[in-house]
Amino acid sequence: MAKQLDYHTIRAIFERFHAAEAEPKGELEHVNVYTLVVAVALSAQATDAGVNKATRELFKIADTPQKMLDLGLEGVTEHIKTIGLYRNKAKNVIKMSQMLVDDYGGEVPNSRAALQSLPGVGRKTANVVLNMWWGQPAQAVDTHIFRFGNRSGVAPGKDVDAVERAIEDHIPADFQLHAHHWMILHGRYICVARKPKCAACLIRDLCMFEDKNL
Repeated sequence: MAKQLDYHTIRAIFERFHAAEAEPKGELEHVNVYTLVVAVALSAQATDAGVNKATRELFKIADTPQKMLDLGLEGVTEHIKTIGLYRNKAKNVIKMSQMLVDDYGGEVPNSRAALQSLPGVGRKTANVVLNMWWGQPAQAVDTHIFRFGNRSGVAPGKDVDAVERAIEDHIPADFQLHAHHWMILHGRYICVARKPKCAACLIRDLCMFEDKNL
């Protein structure tokens, strides 16, 4: 596991990320907070591009929990069948929608515990929604962030919970809001799993990764 970078180096890394893109955005398409929850839940073990392709038409006709229930399990399944684990995910979308209607008046709750009580919504999904919709500095650790955090030394940890804590503990507060998106995009496009694009990396001189491709 990588060693933890010091405060000044981490600050310098995020100053560069901020200079390159001050307002990074997530790539999952959505029209409101409900469709964001659905999209993030569907993105588990799937690509954002694949989810967007499947949900584009779905969200045109079902952008509220009640409309999703009206569409029904078969309708949802048909729309998302190009996504991995689609049968189970379709069942969760229907269960989630039913719970939102029954317990929350059709509104998406904005506490982590309430979000995590929804079928198909884990801590990572809850954190993405809290961050993207309500502007909370919640850190959702996916494979890209886990890899980048450990390789670079920005947020090393043996599991996703440890990396999440390292992000919250070590990244300066003024960069916490967008930290998740800077890291996920960097991991997705530059610090890739195989053959990382170190020559094109704007923080290569600050990163602790020893096997740089330069």
